Amino acid sequence: MSAPIPVDETTASGAPASPAPTAPGSASAPGAGGFRRIDRRGGALRVVQVGAGEMGRAWLRTVADSPDVELVGIVDLDLDAARAGAQHAGLPDLPVDRDLAALVARVSPDAVLDVTVPVAHHPVTMQALRLGLPVLGEKPAAQSVAEALSLTAAAEVTGELFMVSQSRRYNDQLVALKAHAELLGDVGMVSTSFAKAPHFGGFREQMDDVLLLDMAIHAFDSARYLIGRDPVSVWCDSWNPSWSWYRGDAAASAVIGFEGGVRYSYDGSWCSPGVETSWNGAWRVSGSGGTALWSGDDEPVSEIDGAPGVPEARPTVGVEIAGSLAAFARALRTGERPDGEVHGNVMSLVMVEAAIRSTRTGERVLVDDVLEQAHREAVSVERDPEVKERLESWASVRAALQGGAGGVDATRASSAPERERQEAR
Repeated sequence: MSAPIPVDETTASGAPASPAPTAPGSASAPGAGGFRRIDRRGGALRVVQVGAGEMGRAWLRTVADSPDVELVGIVDLDLDAARAGAQHAGLPDLPVDRDLAALVARVSPDAVLDVTVPVAHHPVTMQALRLGLPVLGEKPAAQSVAEALSLTAAAEVTGELFMVSQSRRYNDQLVALKAHAELLGDVGMVSTSFAKAPHFGGFREQMDDVLLLDMAIHAFDSARYLIGRDPVSVWCDSWNPSWSWYRGDAAASAVIGFEGGVRYSYDGSWCSPGVETSWNGAWRVSGSGGTALWSGDDEPVSEIDGAPGVPEARPTVGVEIAGSLAAFARALRTGERPDGEVHGNVMSLVMVEAAIRSTRTGERVLVDDVLEQAHREAVSVERDPEVKERLESWASVRAALQGGAGGVDATRASSAPERERQEAR
């Protein structure tokens, strides 16, 4: 049994395992999407969940309600929490363990759900991938961009799907906002205002940069979805109001430059009681032909040349973690690349890390500089020789991410356009 990692009580074991054979169950070779598909002949995917804390219980409820998956075990450093999670799921006899590899050997799952705190995301996901199992993990992909790049390379080496549950992408109103935005002509400005005042207790109230890392990443990821381009530069200022109950900065303002000269602005606070916004924030998208608005809770609207915009309806994407769980299961059945696949998700974490660096230095930060530094760090600390070799093979990190995410022209994938890089400076 591998030694568990001494982190938060909601996390689970372990040190990365040695390369392992393909996960148990009927499976096919990697499909067009670049990862191994799993064929359960219409049956539910058998999953083990790692982490049975507060967020873990939310996932357990979602798993119980899903026709796509079957829970076959829970891993947590706190066995009492794991057993309570099994009771919560209505499965009191469900196998539980403190060690992922040990439980995998007992129950032969098809996939792993990683619902641990951010510090545990890299070791848990790396171990699962090396056990030959695809992973659906809570955001962020990892605690740092360097760790996220390590996991991206590990997904390539193992041929397993690693999908990050960027759950607020799974919102039909956000999809509708994108449809409105596509009617606006040349979009140049997107903004989000976010104000909430939650008293979480636990690890969030002790985190550094809590708003940027734990909440703003949702808005940054949604902005990438709406704009349809990659970020080039980030300027940010964060602070902690005098009345804040958080140890780390709970308020921030950021301006993010995207390819094509698009600007995204974010103003957020996690300690603003009274007249609060939606958890999704309040959005404004402005283009050459008009503007679209979304309160975060209501259907978006737009005005184009003085008349209401009427976009075509889009298919439903589901609701938050239930939507991401369904997309994960569908991807493993079909080979369809889901929103949140790690290559396409890393850049959202890069935006957060660039924002944190900017607020530390007071300077505008180039995204490519963050990527290059993270890549050097990932290579220098990587212990898995195959993953290290894969990381070293990336001539351009941006190209590796964009190419791995699919659908990006290689001629623009190598780096941000030089003119935009110079403008960002």
